[in-house]
Amino acid sequence: MGLCFLNPDYNATPPLGRKQDEPCTPLMPTPLDKLPAHAAHSRTHVHVVVETPKGERNKVAYEPDLGVFMLKGVLPEGHSFPYDFGFIPSTKAEDGDPLDVLLLLDAPTFAGCVVEARLIGALEIEQLEDDGSRVRNDRLLAVAANSRQHKGLHEITDLSREMLHEIEHFFSSYNSVKGGEITVLHRVGSKKAHALLGQALV
Repeated sequence: MGLCFLNPDYNATPPLGRKQDEPCTPLMPTPLDKLPAHAAHSRTHVHVVVETPKGERNKVAYEPDLGVFMLKGVLPEGHSFPYDFGFIPSTKAEDGDPLDVLLLLDAPTFAGCVVEARLIGALEIEQLEDDGSRVRNDRLLAVAANSRQHKGLHEITDLSREMLHEIEHFFSSYNSVKGGEITVLHRVGSKKAHALLGQALV
């Protein structure tokens, strides 16, 4: 599913080889999960597709087969996402989904908003699956490129100890609500975060 954008030249002079009354070919937008991972002008800035905005209790996720955002769950009263949460397109993590990203910016955006951001680090996380196996489900940490409030954050070490603890606690409690369990293996900086991204590119 998606919007169909018609060629704006349809009612103008037809291109060479096409008759005036010949239907134009509709231009379909690129699916969000197929957008380029990196911004066109930079190999250090990435695209983040927001799924769940900051402050939301509703967990929303993009469904590529349908091309829509779907409600996947609701957090308990008193719990909400601490920052915008989404994914980097054109990636595939070990759990089979695109790489998860927690995005720091000045105000919440909305589901489907594409934000250019810089990676500042990652939480390397091991997640317990329903069948008893353990799989990596890392969370990248990023800052919106045009953020004013967080413009001084360039490495995970720039985050306060309290903020990192709150972020880790959120992911732990979020998985506990679903009956799951995670273990934070390592906190890593931007260089390793870019390496994790490179390994997940498809």
